[in-house]
Amino acid sequence: MLYWALVCLVIAIIAGVLGFGGIAGTAAGFAKILFFIFLVLLVVSVLVNVLKGKGPKV
Repeated sequence: MLYWALVCLVIAIIAGVLGFGGIAGTAAGFAKILFFIFLVLLVVSVLVNVLKGKGPKV
């Protein structure tokens, strides 16, 4: 999912450079949403692993 967020970000940057403001804004918004979904899933995954005792051994 992080891959798709980065792809949308690159599309937004390219569209912004070429002057397609609407497309750039849409792609940037989509990338932002995907990035935050990725962060939430990462935090949930870490919490589940720590609670199950499979967390990193320090």
